[in-house]
Amino acid sequence: MHTLQIGKYTLGSRLIVGSGKYADFETTKAATLASGSELITVAVRRLNITNPNEPNLRDTFAGTNVRFLPNSAGCTTAEEAITLFRLTREATGIDLIKLEVIGDTQKTLYPDVLETIKACEVLAKDGFTIMAYTSDDPIMARRLEDAGAHAIMPLAAPIGSGLGVQNRYNIVFVREAVKVPIIVDAGIGCASDAALAMELGADGILTNTAIAQAQNPIMMAEAMKNAVIAGRLSYLAGRIPKRPYATASSPIDGMIQF
Repeated sequence: MHTLQIGKYTLGSRLIVGSGKYADFETTKAATLASGSELITVAVRRLNITNPNEPNLRDTFAGTNVRFLPNSAGCTTAEEAITLFRLTREATGIDLIKLEVIGDTQKTLYPDVLETIKACEVLAKDGFTIMAYTSDDPIMARRLEDAGAHAIMPLAAPIGSGLGVQNRYNIVFVREAVKVPIIVDAGIGCASDAALAMELGADGILTNTAIAQAQNPIMMAEAMKNAVIAGRLSYLAGRIPKRPYATASSPIDGMIQF
């Protein structure tokens, strides 16, 4: 129930965390371990995971069960993302990736889904296991699945906004549109946002800013862990239907009449 299958990879947690915006690598590690996550995203253009002569995130997580998920943050074209991931795999051997191609780098940080699809087609043929960041559009989600994505990552709201799920219907539509896992990514602000996304049918959550910039990142990481578990259980249990009027908790049949 708690495991998440993405392509050939099995994860023991449905929560994925990020590595940006923390005060230091030690806080990154402490919060990640508190979250129970087994997968942490790394913007390979911004964080060092290969140079042993500088502070290195891979050294920080040595001896843990946390694996790295390189992402293409900063890439604005399919060609940039393809080149970045090929070089990263050559340097690290990692083939599980988070593909993101940003169309608006100034204001919304919204993805360029057409460029993302182009990159996905090439990287899938190269043998990568691809988690594709995209808008909350079910049509584009299906196109990405057809292009070879092993997981679809629709945004809940703009990156880093903390606004939570802005269109819960679209998350449901994306879930219905594809067979691969969907990981709600971007815009999660607190634990209740994560629980809601899971109750809508998401297979997992990716969050970075909500943990890294919380007043207590380690406490928030633990809250996110519990929220994802609770949301998943609630989804599987099946909620009661919503009704416009009250219904008695106890049956009235057989009541003693006065």
